[in-house]
Amino acid sequence: MKTYGSQSMAAPLRRVLMRSARSAMRHARPEEWHYGPGFDPEKAALQHDEFARLVAASGAVIEWLTDADDGLADSVFTHDPSLVTDQGAVILSMGKALREPEPALHEAAYERLGVPVLGRIEAPGQVEGGDCVWVDATTLAVGRGVRTNQEGIRQLAALLEPKGISVHGFDLPLWQGEDACLHLQSVISPLAENLALVHAPLLPAAFYQMLRERGIALVHGDPEEFHASHGLSLNVLATAPRQLIAVAGFPKTAAAMEAAGCKVQTFEADALCIACEGGPTCLTRPVLRG
Repeated sequence: MKTYGSQSMAAPLRRVLMRSARSAMRHARPEEWHYGPGFDPEKAALQHDEFARLVAASGAVIEWLTDADDGLADSVFTHDPSLVTDQGAVILSMGKALREPEPALHEAAYERLGVPVLGRIEAPGQVEGGDCVWVDATTLAVGRGVRTNQEGIRQLAALLEPKGISVHGFDLPLWQGEDACLHLQSVISPLAENLALVHAPLLPAAFYQMLRERGIALVHGDPEEFHASHGLSLNVLATAPRQLIAVAGFPKTAAAMEAAGCKVQTFEADALCIACEGGPTCLTRPVLRG
């Protein structure tokens, strides 16, 4: 039976890599990690527990990363240090210096779980998983910005294109500066194979055109909620087509998704997601979908 493979962002989530906020964030200093004033490690841990409960209730098996007291606060955002394809995992290279040790945690986990490593992004290349969006099973869009560079995209294309996957790079705006985190997934969340939630003003124009050409319908998130949440209202995890987990507190964006035929579950995440610039998708690294 297949145990890995994920070239979709909306097919049913079967197996996922996560890390407990209780271990990762217990000693985090907000000023060091660029966390906001709402960060509270105990509250973040409780909110992460609730999120994990929703993920497990969807039917996905959670594979937990280490509980070691290693001080890697951002490692709770498991989406970024690796990418899983039908042929195996790609170990990525982080654009945020404090996160440089994290890909090794993922490589060790894949060895334990029996997931082959297809390749690695090597310095000076940088690619973070939050910049990678599966448009379809053979098309990967990658945002080029402060966390992912052209050399990283070149290396990723060299690994994936022989496997039949086309890789397309798109330039991202600076938006709130180098210390803030604008990934490509900050402005798009796939909700089903032909449906996506977007914040159109920050979408790369060529990527917007690709989505329209591929017949992908776009749900537009509420712009005031997008700015109030620093983009986290748009970060939505599909556990299956139109079955979604989102951050609580953004009713207009939730209503827009529901009007498109989606079921939206929410969890309180002010101390975990809003304060720390990472949403439900960021908290998961899909290992198996489909």
